[in-house]
Amino acid sequence: MAVGLDFDRGHDDRVRTAAFEWLTGRQLIQGEVLPRKLLADGFTFGGERVRLVGPQGIFKPATMQVPLSITTAPRGPYDDTFDSDYLLQYRYRGDHGDRDHRDNVGLRTAMWRRLPLVYFHGIVPGRYLAIWPVFVVGDTPDLLTFSIDLSESSVLGSSDWSELEPELRRKYATVQVKRRLHQGAFRERVLRAYRYQCALCRLRHDELLDAAHIIPDSEPEGVPEVRNGLALCRLHHVAFDRFFVGVRPDYIIRIRPDVLAECDGPTLRHAIQGLHNRRLELPRKLTERPAAALLEQRYERFRAMAVAS
Repeated sequence: MAVGLDFDRGHDDRVRTAAFEWLTGRQLIQGEVLPRKLLADGFTFGGERVRLVGPQGIFKPATMQVPLSITTAPRGPYDDTFDSDYLLQYRYRGDHGDRDHRDNVGLRTAMWRRLPLVYFHGIVPGRYLAIWPVFVVGDTPDLLTFSIDLSESSVLGSSDWSELEPELRRKYATVQVKRRLHQGAFRERVLRAYRYQCALCRLRHDELLDAAHIIPDSEPEGVPEVRNGLALCRLHHVAFDRFFVGVRPDYIIRIRPDVLAECDGPTLRHAIQGLHNRRLELPRKLTERPAAALLEQRYERFRAMAVAS
């Protein structure tokens, strides 16, 4: 069986660094979840186009010699899971007859040379959470899987985790990744249901949109389902969370009386007070519209805050 490829890694290293910097910039603009078209178009480096994803899960841009990324597609053919050691088990390209397929050899080379990769996890069709750098740390041909370690990726944040045992680092990274996947999936499902616009003001810039929980996810009823969500711009998300704004079970928007009585310039007047008694913009599918029971429960809290104010 081929162990890996012999190559000059200088160029590949420069392209990887450029890819990581490009992804950082895109996430600052568009958030953690990125559209597949953006990743497929990629960026220009040294006069050449560097694409980050392709038709197959293991992807090597034309300008590189070793894969740059691995992808788990939403509803894909492979069941990529975390094992008991908190390592992602990533499936080979193909079956037992394809163990030495060039894509699999490429990942072995990444393991052998300890080359960092990007891991793209499909949240919903066409939308991917990007995690980097990740490393191939194991190869199990009998099971057709590579072991991927996410514990050196940005999911650990800026804190110093170097003193932790490797297993604890991997466990923490796995928890963080699953949390981000959970949050990303909820956001994408809610925004898609609301046609990527704010349910209160119709703002359509999805970089400025959030998926707000009607009942917080810290409570038993706060399930991560579209019927417990509202697509809101950042301003109206905060206003909803702080009970400046309430929504009745019949989808009528109400503004807290003390806020409605304030005089504080055009932003308050048009962006908040102007919503009073307007109807919520709703998903087209009845099954995706806010659950009346959840809205009623939330609206009772809004009314209580109005009295307290």
